[in-house]
Amino acid sequence: MKRIIIFIILVLPVIGSAQDIHFSQYYNAPLLLNPANTGMHKDGDMRVGINYRSQWLTVPVPYNSSSAFADFGINKAKEGNWLGIGGAVWQDKAGNGDLALTKAQFNLAYHFLINENSTFSMGMSGAYTQRSVNLSKLTFERQWDEFSFNTTLDNGENNRRQKTSFADLGVGFSYNYFNQNNFSLTVSAAASHINRPLESFYGESNKLGIRPLIHVQGIYKASPTIIITPSVYYTSQKKASELVLGSLYSFNVNGGSSGSNNELILGTHFRVNDAVIGALGYHYNNYKLMVSYDHTVSDFQRANKSIGAFELSLIMERPFQGERSYQSFACPRF
Repeated sequence: MKRIIIFIILVLPVIGSAQDIHFSQYYNAPLLLNPANTGMHKDGDMRVGINYRSQWLTVPVPYNSSSAFADFGINKAKEGNWLGIGGAVWQDKAGNGDLALTKAQFNLAYHFLINENSTFSMGMSGAYTQRSVNLSKLTFERQWDEFSFNTTLDNGENNRRQKTSFADLGVGFSYNYFNQNNFSLTVSAAASHINRPLESFYGESNKLGIRPLIHVQGIYKASPTIIITPSVYYTSQKKASELVLGSLYSFNVNGGSSGSNNELILGTHFRVNDAVIGALGYHYNNYKLMVSYDHTVSDFQRANKSIGAFELSLIMERPFQGERSYQSFACPRF
């Protein structure tokens, strides 16, 4: 039975197309995407956000993931390079046995202003991760009483709640180009678990595989009222991989006039061999709220009735405090 529990722990994440916490709204989880994103903000020097994902609602016990993060740009109001610091907490819970992952992470990044049209960023992350499973919520063969599984019978396990913890390290790099007018391009690469931490409840030699991640995003201001944001996201770990591509479309509700930031956001993405993702959001001044839905198109749709996942994200960005010695540049804007 212990071998079965280990098998479940290793295989269930693979079914979800990636072995780590992931969000369909990867573009709204910047610190999870790449530590080099820490302190890289559009129009401000501080950002806080939350993400929530509920997956496979028709499966007896849905899989839930949540996160909260905050990051700051230090010395960003002055012309030249700046420092980014931030932190995030993630939690993931799956299945009847409350197979859970809790992760607290600290990020540090440095951003180089190459010239008036480009920047280069490098970052690193350090995290403390704990996994746990509650065996008292599972049923075992010895609890079968010839009629049903009797959970009042002893399950034969020495410890009802198993825990394991480990330190985790990651690195990332990012290049940004912007033409100060209507176009920007970001190319980033990151890798997590570079220290290959050991993850096991029973002393097995299960080392996490290094997880590379590549993200490419463009932002194009097609007109005074429309901004198009295409992107490609790819990650892999051991034999699991995930490829997502698509675009967001922002519409200026103010009709192109200057003033408050007032955008309606629509999005369509496709996770290859898994799901079609639709997104809807609203960006008002310094607040952005988005919801998305994954419609399963893989063979797993026979089990979850095509109901993949629901996601919610909320991000707040604080404007610069005081005067700046340079023009804001991070991407096209209305």
